[in-house]
Amino acid sequence: MFANGICSLLSRLVPEGEEATAPLPANLLVWDDDARTLLRALPDACLDRLFLLFPDPWPKARHAKRRFVHPETLKLVARVLKPGAEWRIASDDPTYQAWVAEVLAVQALFAVPTPATARPAGWPPTRYEAKALLAGRTPLYWTLRRQVTAEDTA
Repeated sequence: MFANGICSLLSRLVPEGEEATAPLPANLLVWDDDARTLLRALPDACLDRLFLLFPDPWPKARHAKRRFVHPETLKLVARVLKPGAEWRIASDDPTYQAWVAEVLAVQALFAVPTPATARPAGWPPTRYEAKALLAGRTPLYWTLRRQVTAEDTA
C-alpha cells in the first residue's frame, strides 16, 4: 500500500482546515492494495481506459515477475478492457522500458504503436515524471489499444 500517495490524494480533495464532511466526487473509489487483485475482481470488458504511470520498475532480473507489465497481467488487463479500449503506460526507467517493449512485442492482445517520447495530450502529469525530467531521463509513453478478438464478436 502506498499510504503517502493516498493521503496526498485525499488532502487535495479535502484541504486541511475544511470540514471532514466536505463532499467527495461521487465516482471516487480508492483501492489501497495490489491493482491486480482489483482487476481479477472486475467483470469482463468494464473499463474504457487504464493508466499505468511510472510503476515501480523492479530493476533486478530476479524481480521481473513483480513487474506490472507481465505476460500474465496482459491477459488480465485485456479481459477487463472493452474491445478498442486504451491502456496508457509510462516509464522513465530504461530497464522497465526495455522490458515493456519486449513483453509487448510477443503478444496479440493489444495494438502497440511506437511509444512517444513526450507526454501526449490528455495524459495527466505526475510527480515521478517531473522527477525523471529534472534528472535528465526520457520517459516513454505507450498508448495501447485492446484488440477486438473473435470472442468479442461472438
